[in-house]
Amino acid sequence: MNQRKHLTLQDRQTIELMLNAKKDFTEIARAIGKYKGTISREVRTHAEYIRVGAIGVGYNACKNRYECQKARICFRCESPRKFKHCRRCSLCNQRCPDFEKEICPRHSKPPYVCNGCGKRTFCTLEKRIYASSKAHEEYRDLLSSSRTGCSYAEEEILRLDRLISPLIQRGQSPHHVYATNNDSIMVSERTIYRLIDSSTISARNLDLPRKVKFKARRKKKEYKVDKACRIGRDFSCFQRFMDENPSLPVIQLDTVEGKKGGKALLTVHFVMCEMMLAFLRDANTAKSVSDIFDMLYRELGADEFRSIFRVCLADNGSEFSNPSAIEFDPVDSLRRTRVFYCDPNAPYQKGSAERNHEFIRRFIPKGVDIGQYTQDDITLMMNHINSYSRESLGNKCPYDAFRFFYGDKLLILLGCTTIPPHQITLNKAVFRREVPQ
Repeated sequence: MNQRKHLTLQDRQTIELMLNAKKDFTEIARAIGKYKGTISREVRTHAEYIRVGAIGVGYNACKNRYECQKARICFRCESPRKFKHCRRCSLCNQRCPDFEKEICPRHSKPPYVCNGCGKRTFCTLEKRIYASSKAHEEYRDLLSSSRTGCSYAEEEILRLDRLISPLIQRGQSPHHVYATNNDSIMVSERTIYRLIDSSTISARNLDLPRKVKFKARRKKKEYKVDKACRIGRDFSCFQRFMDENPSLPVIQLDTVEGKKGGKALLTVHFVMCEMMLAFLRDANTAKSVSDIFDMLYRELGADEFRSIFRVCLADNGSEFSNPSAIEFDPVDSLRRTRVFYCDPNAPYQKGSAERNHEFIRRFIPKGVDIGQYTQDDITLMMNHINSYSRESLGNKCPYDAFRFFYGDKLLILLGCTTIPPHQITLNKAVFRREVPQ
């Protein structure tokens, strides 16, 4: 029995087939030459929750779904089939104030999944399925990300930042900091330089008088926060959270790059009103993203910030790899928003933001250095984009929709200005009056 090999796609396909055939973990382990605990961990780690109903019946996980006689829960029924009882409608669990979720007991004991369950064809509860192709894809993504860069836990990054940055900003050199604090810092001098160079901590290369004179090296070692931060924040968790809180507005976060390695834009897209904000960053780092959220939190105020930034959905880029710095106030550690992540290689899960990027590319094509523009230029560009009327908004512009939901005060605080319809320009000509060529 070779226990030092990773599970292959063939092994996972065998697991799926034997689960469907109602085989237990002992038989599966014997068939592929692994320990029973390995099979158990594999199934529990990569099983996926899906919300589908049974044949002819929609998803319903309420404990009272068989006896409930409620009708017309919604003020205006949105179901095209106009069911007599709300329990047959797919919106029942979201809208009913007396909803009590029932979880299948099979999910809490071996085999932990619905594969091979004889009741699956007529069960309306949330199902947990092990699919070999999906499991192998998740394994490959994890294997790839674990071998990229040098991973630090969020707590370790914060500890090093508190120790190193104040000393560097006082004018001390990394060598002096390392030599006099070796026992407490517990990293090498070279690592201190790398943390500064990658903007992982608050200290910057500008704080090093001699280094700014040197030519930048071509290769930089990537530093990122531990990918474990995505546990409990993946797309399936986002879907469950939104099912439980369907009225919360969603903000989609993304990055627009021009020239590789140069400045980048952080885009903040309000899905409900199709309005997008864009912020210029010196580097595409996690620290630059959290700095922008801290700035917005200060300028808008705690109450106004929390009213619009309820739920954030980002991709798997390293610039979003420190979710705690976005979610919590750095002063009093109170929660100010929630961050979730799309699945790897699934940009369609935040397609609204991706479509809006097409407007930005009319101004800044791929490969163009964004560093030639200022934040005022970017704000001007977004004012033109957000003043452009959309058919999906009833021929209103995103600024009008945002004003309807949140009022004029927030638009003013965000620095947004509506452009008259006859003056809207959707190409780079808008910069010619502002940016010298």
